[in-house]
Amino acid sequence: MATLEDIRAVALALPGASEVEYRGEPWFQVGSRGFACQSRGQIIMKLSSAHQELLFEARPDVFRPMIAGALRWSFVEIEQLDADELADLVREAWTQIVSKKVSRAYFDAA
Repeated sequence: MATLEDIRAVALALPGASEVEYRGEPWFQVGSRGFACQSRGQIIMKLSSAHQELLFEARPDVFRPMIAGALRWSFVEIEQLDADELADLVREAWTQIVSKKVSRAYFDAA
């Protein structure tokens, strides 16, 4: 079972990532652009549109759309994921906001 601490460990190991507090809850971002957060006790991640659609259909008990205006993110029930799957999702969310050059350099070095 994955936890917020698992998100924190992976997120803060990513280049440029930091944790800020917004309304008393953790948000993970690079600069001013967020990629994962907790809001009202729920985990929200910025995943690719194609992957979101696949996850919403295949695993609706774990992934639900979070729509706020033009933003379309994903609510993620992390308690139903293992730490490795969660780590992959956090890294994917991070790739949605960093340049391809930064993302490629990170994954090439891994």
